[in-house]
Amino acid sequence: MNELAATVFAAAGVFAGTNIDDLVVLTVLFLSARATGVPRPAAIWAGQYAGIAALTAVSAAAALGLAVVPGTWVGLLGLVPLALGVRTLLRNRRDAAPAVPARTAWAVAGVTIANGADNIAVYTPVLRTAGLAAGAVIIAVFAVLTAVWCLAGAWLGGHRHVVTLLEKAGHWLVPAVFILIGLVIIAESGLLPV
Repeated sequence: MNELAATVFAAAGVFAGTNIDDLVVLTVLFLSARATGVPRPAAIWAGQYAGIAALTAVSAAAALGLAVVPGTWVGLLGLVPLALGVRTLLRNRRDAAPAVPARTAWAVAGVTIANGADNIAVYTPVLRTAGLAAGAVIIAVFAVLTAVWCLAGAWLGGHRHVVTLLEKAGHWLVPAVFILIGLVIIAESGLLPV
């Protein structure tokens, strides 16, 4: 296998391994978009791309040796999806129509970034050791796979069984997913002593 193919496959593995959780979030967002019209699919796509771009940029900067926020402080990013989930759960308790945790591209990007501590931790050493040409290939693979992730989330969000499940439990399941993601980010960061 040549060097380019090896780089592409390695980048695809890194992306898939660090973004499985994003696929769940994207599915929930696309389900919400189908059910309520919010967020708009374009906002989901734009937010996901903005979030992945920000995570990749921070990782590239860290790979260049720039000082970044201490690792445990990255757990503070978990407060974003946690707060969105709690707020939505509280709104859903008093409103007849379920609220959506991320209504705009900026909110989707915020959730993607908050959910990306593992991305930064993995992307940084990968980009540091890759070199300029391989780094550009890796970033291109990430861009292509972001589209694949959005397409997969949209497809899952339109799947009959998934839609049926969320119609029955979506008013609490959608915010619960955001709360869980926030708690996992905080717990895995080492921010809180165990």
